[in-house]
Amino acid sequence: MEKEKILIVEDEEDIRELLVYNLKKEGYRVEGVSSGEEALKKIKQSVVDLVVLDLMLPDVDGLEVCKILKNDSHTAHIPVVMLTAKGEESDIVLGLEFGADDYITKPFSPRVLLARIRAVLRRRQKDDQADPSVITVDDLQIHPSRYEVFVKGKPVKLTTTEFGILVCLAKRPGWVFTRYQIIDAVKGEDYIVTDRAVDVQIVSLRKKLGPLGDLIETVRGVGYRFKGRE
Repeated sequence: MEKEKILIVEDEEDIRELLVYNLKKEGYRVEGVSSGEEALKKIKQSVVDLVVLDLMLPDVDGLEVCKILKNDSHTAHIPVVMLTAKGEESDIVLGLEFGADDYITKPFSPRVLLARIRAVLRRRQKDDQADPSVITVDDLQIHPSRYEVFVKGKPVKLTTTEFGILVCLAKRPGWVFTRYQIIDAVKGEDYIVTDRAVDVQIVSLRKKLGPLGDLIETVRGVGYRFKGRE
């Protein structure tokens, strides 16, 4: 099984390279960036399982990056381990209040940091497994509370309406929903107002789900249903 992807956000090149080297040696997939702005761009572009975040950064500081991540429903679930200089107690408190999962002060032992990262990832994995709202069918995983969908581990970007339709159907596999029931259940920003619009959204949703699009079945003359487990 492929290990988690970790993003290192550290402007000091020596420290960044040391962290990247040690984490790669442990089998993690690792990328390193030198600024908060780069970090936010990377996180928007690809899935990240954990961020190691220095608080003292040249552009957007680490506290602001942490705040942005934790205030966005698409990234709030990503664990953040802060790197701080000694004597920054107020920043540590603020970072934890913003939602950071752990911190470690410089200078630090790579072994200690690795242990902290493992512990944070284990906690997050337990939280995910304990979350009854997560819907998993074959290689499709839906996180309603996080507004996330994954197909074979890769994120799928859906509109508000597409996401609402998918959750509506997947929560009750095997049940047939009429188009009007779907309209009543889904009220996103781009929400649908006609039965024909439901068909258009379903076509788009199936396309985005790729090989798993056929989990959504058409019940001729009635509406749609989500395949139950065989």
